[in-house]
Amino acid sequence: MTREEKGAIIDDLSQKFQSIPYFYITDASGMSVAETNDLRRLCFERGIEYVVVKNTLIKKALETVENADYTSFDEVLKGFSGVMFHPENGKAAAQLIKDFRKTNKKLQLKGASVDYSLFVGADQLDTLINLKSRTELIGDIIGLLQSPAKNVVSALTSGGGKLAGILKTLSEREEN
Repeated sequence: MTREEKGAIIDDLSQKFQSIPYFYITDASGMSVAETNDLRRLCFERGIEYVVVKNTLIKKALETVENADYTSFDEVLKGFSGVMFHPENGKAAAQLIKDFRKTNKKLQLKGASVDYSLFVGADQLDTLINLKSRTELIGDIIGLLQSPAKNVVSALTSGGGKLAGILKTLSEREEN
């Protein structure tokens, strides 16, 4: 591979690391060609880009990313490394890894970056799957904020009929 080709790969990876806040670094060493093709097919079906790149090129690309410190990944960038990118969903790749591991234990999570928060190690997979996305968190907050208002409105609506009935009864008593 020429220096220009390496530079082009680093530039491409740098742009992806800068623009896509969700990426996963995996280890698929020991997988056969058929198993790797199954993984690539599953990635394609779920809209995840899977790229196998040399660790030194990944490190250099991560060093160029502004406003993020990826030095924690230096310890996991050894051996065989592939990078999974999904532009919109932070946990899509984590779910894919978990689903794929049901039939093939060779695929391992090395590390992940979700909204520039770093998760290092295979033991972080369940944590990544259970993370709520920014959209889900905003929806939860809106639901919590709307809940008291809905309770007040429903109390006033249901209580209005009772209040009218009480006033009617009191006015009838006064007339008698």
